[in-house]
Amino acid sequence: MSGIGTLAEGPLHAAVKQWLARPGDRFEVPVGRWVVDLVRADGELVEVQTGGFGPLGPKLDGLLDHHRMRIVHPVTAERRIVRVDTDSVVLSERRSPRRGGVLDVFDRLVAIPSLVGHPHLVVEVLLCREDHVRGPAPVRSRSGRRTRDPGTRHLGAVLGSHELRSPADVLALLGTPLPTEPFTTADLAALLGAPVGLAQRVAYCLRHLELLEDAGRRGRAPLHRAVGTMGR
Repeated sequence: MSGIGTLAEGPLHAAVKQWLARPGDRFEVPVGRWVVDLVRADGELVEVQTGGFGPLGPKLDGLLDHHRMRIVHPVTAERRIVRVDTDSVVLSERRSPRRGGVLDVFDRLVAIPSLVGHPHLVVEVLLCREDHVRGPAPVRSRSGRRTRDPGTRHLGAVLGSHELRSPADVLALLGTPLPTEPFTTADLAALLGAPVGLAQRVAYCLRHLELLEDAGRRGRAPLHRAVGTMGR
């Protein structure tokens, strides 16, 4: 059964599965209408998701009420860019200045925010050191324009992990308390040291988890209030 569902699997996805595996686990196991990346010896179903969580929706709808499930999402905390030729000989290596962190998972949680806290679901965020392996030069499209070569992601090491089992675990990812006064997403972005777009996704998830509520407007900007702070 090990070949089922692996044809489109990238090297990062495959490596994370191997890193997660324990004695007695099985890979690519049919469960109902679906094939699950990893089934633990104790029955937990594990899905490694390197991209968005949206495609997991039907599988979660079909399996979550009757099975314990874990979504494992690798985030690139450290990245090295490796250029190789057509024979996979390394031409150059450089460390990328771009770094990720646990807040990046909010880019994915927007697809399933209300499921966090389901008694059968754990979302695990892996902070990883990765090699992004690319060709020797930027790719050119048929029109002749230079396009970015996304390359392939390869696991170097797992640097840490965070498990999300409840809304409180999601709130803890912020690393700082929410303001006691109403705030905008721009205020939240400044508090987190994050882009406004990411702060908007954080706020969206927190609202669905009933950790934020409406607090009117400041000019044209909606205001949010942390639940439980009214009247302080």
